[in-house]
Amino acid sequence: MDKRHFHQELSELNKEILKLGGMVEESISRSIESLKKRDIQLAKKVINSDEVIDKLELEIDERCINLLALYQPMAIDLRFITTALMITTDLERIADLAVDISERTIELADKPLLKPLIDVPKLASLAQKMVRESLEAFVNRNAELAMSVCKYDDEADHLRDMVCEEIVEIVKKDGTTAPRAIPLLLVARHLERICDHATNIAEDVVYMVEAQMLKHHPRE
Repeated sequence: MDKRHFHQELSELNKEILKLGGMVEESISRSIESLKKRDIQLAKKVINSDEVIDKLELEIDERCINLLALYQPMAIDLRFITTALMITTDLERIADLAVDISERTIELADKPLLKPLIDVPKLASLAQKMVRESLEAFVNRNAELAMSVCKYDDEADHLRDMVCEEIVEIVKKDGTTAPRAIPLLLVARHLERICDHATNIAEDVVYMVEAQMLKHHPRE
């Protein structure tokens, strides 16, 4: 098969990843909105959309494997395809975490709020920003933007810790609040994990663009 056809295939792969990214971003947004509004129907939409996301991830994986087998690409093309495989895995896991948040929403829907949602939406906004910018870095082959996403990770950890510490203090004072506290603790954990996966995507973009591995190395 000729080179022109190969580059058409790469372009299609890029479009599919962007489609998957858009679906995942929508799942995060809907899961947070369902939590804020205690909207069970919206939470169920997120849960039901996960099957479509899983299917698209598998299709992208298959396309990547076929490209590797048929063309045996080198250098930047090889890094693009292997990065695509890694990114889709992280995107699918982010979608799973959006489902987890939606399930916590359903648990909390018929219970009074433990506390006003202040730090949780802040963490949610950061998670959405990190996913959006990591995908933007991928689309534009922007290693500098990708590295800036990685720097948000400490802020995400800090926000999660603030949420958890506050909720634990509430439970210590009143043990009967535990059934309302545990789902919120899990939401904070799910959001922090979304930030971790966005960081993984950003690190993969740096590898794709600059052939530089950031994983397991301290970031400046």
